Amino acid sequence: MSPLDSLTAGAQVGVILPLLTAVVQRPAWSAKVKQIVAAAAALIAGVLTVAVDGGWGQFQHGTHTTLTVLGVLAAAQTSYDFLWKPTKLAPLIEAATSRKDPQQAE
Repeated sequence: MSPLDSLTAGAQVGVILPLLTAVVQRPAWSAKVKQIVAAAAALIAGVLTVAVDGGWGQFQHGTHTTLTVLGVLAAAQTSYDFLWKPTKLAPLIEAATSRKDPQQAE
């Protein structure tokens, strides 16, 4: 796996990641908590991408792992800011998957 392949794989996962993260996030959470959840999701997604794309032996090469994780993080943030947030799709998913407490249901 070349460094370019690592970045490409990370970017492909990162573009979709905000939609998956929106399922977990809640509108009532602070911006800081949402950032931490998004960063943790990017880290997990990056590690899984390395494992799926290059196998567990790929972790011997720290450069490829780092590039993949950074690719996921950069693509996730960029696609959220320029695609998913302006189209309101990620916030819509976030609101739709949030549990309503009894006060909100009334």
